Amino acid sequence: MALAHEIVVNESFIIKQRDLPEKSFEKTIEDIMKKAFWDCLQAQLMEDPPVYHHAIKLLAEIKETLLSLLLPGHTRLRNQINEVLDLELIKQEAENGALNIPKLADFIIGMMGTLCAPIRDDDIKLLRNISDVVPLFREIFAVLDLMKLDLVNFAISSIRPHLMKQSVDFERMCFQKFLDKQHGSLELSTEWLQEAASEVLGSDMSVLDGATACATDVSALCPTLVLNHAYIKLLKWDHARRLFPETVLMDQSRFEEMQQELNQLTIAAAVLLVIYNMTGAAISGLSGFLDKLKGIIKVLLTGMHSHSFHLAEAMTSVSEQICVEVNNCLSQHGFPRLPPEEEMVLKGQIQATFSQDNSVRKLIDLRIQTFMKMHLMSSNPKSVAVPGGLGPIRRELEEITVKFLHLVNYNKLVFSLYYDTILAKVLRRNEPKLPGASEKEQ
Repeated sequence: MALAHEIVVNESFIIKQRDLPEKSFEKTIEDIMKKAFWDCLQAQLMEDPPVYHHAIKLLAEIKETLLSLLLPGHTRLRNQINEVLDLELIKQEAENGALNIPKLADFIIGMMGTLCAPIRDDDIKLLRNISDVVPLFREIFAVLDLMKLDLVNFAISSIRPHLMKQSVDFERMCFQKFLDKQHGSLELSTEWLQEAASEVLGSDMSVLDGATACATDVSALCPTLVLNHAYIKLLKWDHARRLFPETVLMDQSRFEEMQQELNQLTIAAAVLLVIYNMTGAAISGLSGFLDKLKGIIKVLLTGMHSHSFHLAEAMTSVSEQICVEVNNCLSQHGFPRLPPEEEMVLKGQIQATFSQDNSVRKLIDLRIQTFMKMHLMSSNPKSVAVPGGLGPIRRELEEITVKFLHLVNYNKLVFSLYYDTILAKVLRRNEPKLPGASEKEQ
């Protein structure tokens, strides 16, 4: 289920080789085991007469791999592989001292060149330059591993269109089987939607008017409005302290990545708004300059979500660098530089945006949420206007919004039946009593 989901929601998804960190325990053990294996092969081949026990096993594995790379119509190639890599014949030649490994290796490399993707042509050429048997075998297996990955990723790209047609029903069926085995009741998803309903119910309806066409008063809570607000909540999730709802669990890393990107964009937009408010007349219309400042902020805030990152210190660096750039820009365009007292104020306001309680940052955050909610509700996303203050980050914000909408819309398709059931119960519990209505009527 997870693999099918990944293939569908991530168009660039491919299977990659496992790359263990250097100097890690796992990497050290793996290197030791591989060295021992190849040293053993080297020792056997150097005996007098040579011992081919390990070499024949490797040839058998190479033969199996080559056959697995063939398509059903490759009858001639299959016959060639079976004929040349005839293991019984190879064993007899080894016993009689007539085994010609270089000749077999040359056939194997030629067959690999026939079957490999064009991207592996250079790897095949390098194999032909290796004369020692053990290094040659080692590199042959390395290239074969890459060829197997190429075949898997080709298969993934081929089945993606067919999988997308059936993925919704397939994922829903797999999820239901999982729930049946776990006797699950979707407690986390219910809690998530309950919180969303409570927050929407307690919101200022004047704010909600522009975001929904299906709620005319607080008593008529719209399930779609609640569900959309619930998805927005995922972009503010405390991943360190709270478990993610079951129905969106497979996309947790994607929601967390978008959350981190939005946090950085929020600070960038807040800083740019502070700068514009202080020097607006001088820098208005200089879009290239704002892009330059945005780039500086992005670089200095790189890694801001890591545990070792000190945001307050980074914002001090941002404020100092920004003031240098602003003064240089003012001088270049014939404006006086910022007076020392204004420069100190600007630095202080920029540094203050590191706090989530900062009024400018909260304003930008609210406008970003509004922008994304409007996209969720709109049938024509291109008609959604960008709220004030978000112009400098519009391109990045729209890119994140597209990814967000793709995930949300797909998730709605898969889990709509579960959401409808949960929301029906949640909204009944949250429905306020109407003035003058009896308990029975409620």
